[in-house]
Formats: sequence, structure tokens, C-alpha cells
Amino acid sequence: MSPELVFIVITSYFTLLIFISWLTSRRSNTASFFTANRQSPWYLVAFGMIGASLSGVTFISVPGWVSDTKFYYFQMVLGYLVGYFIIATILMPLYYKLNLITIYTYLEKRFGFRSYKTGSAFFLLSRVIGASFRLFLVAGVLQIGFFNAFHIPFWITVLVTVSLIWSYTFKAGIKTIVWTDTLQTLFMLTAVIVTVFIIADKLDLNISGVISVIKNSDYSTVFDWNWQSKSNFFKQFIAGAFIAVVMTGLDQDMMQKNLTCRNIKDAKKNMFWFSITLVPVNLIFLSLGVLLYYYAAQTGILLPVKSDDVFPFLALNNLSVFAGIVFLLGITAAAFSSADSALTALTTSFSVDFLNLKVDEDNKNINKIKRLVHIGFSLLLFGVIILFKALNNESVVSDVFKVAGYTYGPILGLFAFGLLSKRKVNDKAVPFIAIISPVLLYFINMYSEQLLFGYKFGFELLIVNGALMFSGLFIFSKKGNLVI
Repeated sequence: MSPELVFIVITSYFTLLIFISWLTSRRSNTASFFTANRQSPWYLVAFGMIGASLSGVTFISVPGWVSDTKFYYFQMVLGYLVGYFIIATILMPLYYKLNLITIYTYLEKRFGFRSYKTGSAFFLLSRVIGASFRLFLVAGVLQIGFFNAFHIPFWITVLVTVSLIWSYTFKAGIKTIVWTDTLQTLFMLTAVIVTVFIIADKLDLNISGVISVIKNSDYSTVFDWNWQSKSNFFKQFIAGAFIAVVMTGLDQDMMQKNLTCRNIKDAKKNMFWFSITLVPVNLIFLSLGVLLYYYAAQTGILLPVKSDDVFPFLALNNLSVFAGIVFLLGITAAAFSSADSALTALTTSFSVDFLNLKVDEDNKNINKIKRLVHIGFSLLLFGVIILFKALNNESVVSDVFKVAGYTYGPILGLFAFGLLSKRKVNDKAVPFIAIISPVLLYFINMYSEQLLFGYKFGFELLIVNGALMFSGLFIFSKKGNLVI
């Protein structure tokens, strides 16, 4: 694809997003930015959450990942269903009952001030890293497709990428994102499905032929029963359930969208439909991975060594101009559907949890503070992406879940202890326990094969971290009555 065509596609796409932002922000106020005035239709939230949940990580990394891990990722997806059920039936009713703006306010009501700040701080850390990973992907694609042709350095690409997000979220925040996420999910799913049909057409395959290729591929093995393997079914399934609970149910980014629904009934419908739809969608992404490698093998194309580069390489260089356009729209939509809501969630959490902004008040001073925080997190994302560019050497999807194990674990332990126990925790000890738990996890993971008879941890590190946090809270607690 020519750089000029890339520029036209990206410019047109963001013009559409900015237009949607203008429409949704015309009657917006401070509450619109943080809660969308709690008037979002549940079906829009559900559809938009698909894109936010999948993001650029799934769009690029999962198809490329099948060469190393086959369909084992689908084991985690099945576990997600259990996690989403827990969210819909336990967590969301609690959030609506307490009428929360940020979900970490629950920790203050249950444990105290320091626990509240600890939970929120770990979310900020987790989401900054996760959003940076995702934006790193789309910035890399833009660098290859456009900026390299004009010898523009990567840091300018990142600056432009982050600035574009800021431009359509700074005014109406989550109210805008509910609508833009819907559009971006549509683009992302359309891109994947169209790419499958383009590959099928080039290989003269009908639908049954496509299914046969996927079914007979060595890559399409779903279950791994080897207990010592990182991708063992039980490890992946259980880890998937916990990852869903933590990265959706205990994540301000994802829950902020749910909390914009009119009531708990609509929020539950949103979560159930979202979870059901996510299973076949992930299966399509994995199937696309098989077709990409099959197409390369049939045509003799030498693929990049790095799995994250496989889909972009083929779409932009080997399929067709139309496939390249579709891919650009898909990856841009996928990455930004996650990153834009992350930026808004970071702004919300810091403004409410640390600056104590009153979101139901609408005055110039509050709006000024909100915008400064919004700009501040935009610059922070920029810095972390540049750092990640210097350090990254693995598949990004693996990195995201690995980091989640260390940073979301303390949040999991806090919420689990709050919901499952009636004990009263020493609030002053909570920040120290939250720091010690990931440190212990690091050493446990490093020496697991020696200590646990060859056992290798996978994504279940998150569960171990949560258990360490839970144990620490139990040690520094005593019998008492629930605060809420």
C-alpha cells in the first residue's frame, strides 16, 4: 500500500470519530465524561465492549500466536465465561447498589482509606502498562505503513497516535466512547471476516474448504492435557476465569462502561450478551491465524520471525490493496477501542480516587482539573510506549497477561477478601502486603521448577498473586463485622 493511501484511510477514519465526538458532546457536562449520565443503551455497551475487550492485542497477536500455541488460547476463552458470570451476578449488583463512580470506592467502604488508594493505584499502574502495550501495536503498524516512507521517527508516530485519542475523548469522555466503541467493534469484526474471505478467494476455497483447512491443521489443536505445560487445559481455563474477573470485573476501564447503563437489569443483559458473543469472535481470530499460515505455505511466502508481524505483513504486502485498507481500519479500530476508554478510565480513577473531584458538579475549575489530568495521562502513555519499544522482544499478548498477573493480583486479593470474608483488616498494612505479594510471586515463578517438581507457571500467576495477597490480608486481620 502506498503511504498516501494509508494517510487517506487513517484521516478519514479519525474524521468520523471526531464527528461522533462532536455529536455526543454537544449537551455534555462533567457527569457525561465520567458516567455518560447513566443513560447508555445496554446493547451499545455490550457490542462496544467486544472491541474494547479484544483490542489490538487480539487482532494482531492471537492470529500470529497460533504458530507457537495452536488453539490453546481458546481454553482461556472458555474460562472467561465463568468469570463473566461471576461479574454479572456478584460484582455488578454490588457496584450498582453502592452507586459507585469508580469501583475502588468499595475498598474504602469495606477496609479503609489506604486499601482504597492501594487498589486504585494498582489499577492505574496496570492500565497504563496495558494501554501502552495496545497502542504500541497500532503505532508500529502506522510506522510501517506510512511514517517510515517519510523517514519520520517512531516517537512522532506515537505522539500523533496518542494525540488523536485525546482529541475525541477530552470533552465527553465515556459518553463518546460508548458510541465510538460500537463503531470500532464493527470495523474490527468486519476486517477479520473480510480478510478470511479474501484468503479463501485467493486459494479458491469455499466455506466448507475453509472449515476443512482449519479442522485439519496441526495448529487447530484446542486442548493441552500435559500437566507440566504452561498451556495445560486446567491452568488455562481457571486462569481465564480469574483474568476475566480481574481484567473486566475489577477494572475501572471495563466497568465504567457497564456503570453507564440505566440500571442493573440492563447492565446484566449487557454482560451476558457480551460474554456469549465473545466466544465465537475469538474462535474466528484463531481461525484467521490458521488461514494466514496456510496461505503463506501454499504461496511460498517467507513470514517474519516475530509472530505479531505475520498478519500485518501479509495484509499490507501480499493480499490486496483492499485487504490492506481493511486491515488498517481493523487494527486502528481494535487498538483505539481499548486505548481511548483506558485513557478516560485513568482520568476518572485519578480524578475521583486521588483528587476527590465531585463529578456531579459542573464548573470551570473542575473541568480544568479534569482536562489537565487527561493531558497528563496522555503524556504518560506516550512515555511508556517509547520505553516499551526499547524493551519489547516477545509476543505482546503474552506480555499483557504476564504483567496482569503481577499488577492485578493485589486487586484480586483485596476484592476476594472483601467479598468472601467478614474479617476486619489492618488498613495500614495493606499497601505493604500489596507490594510484597508480587515480589514473592516473582521468586516463586523463577524457581517453580525446582520447588514444585518441574511445574511451570502460565497465566495462573494471577491466581497465585491473588492468593498471596489474600493470605497477607488474613494474617493482618481480626474478626469483625462487615463495614458495608
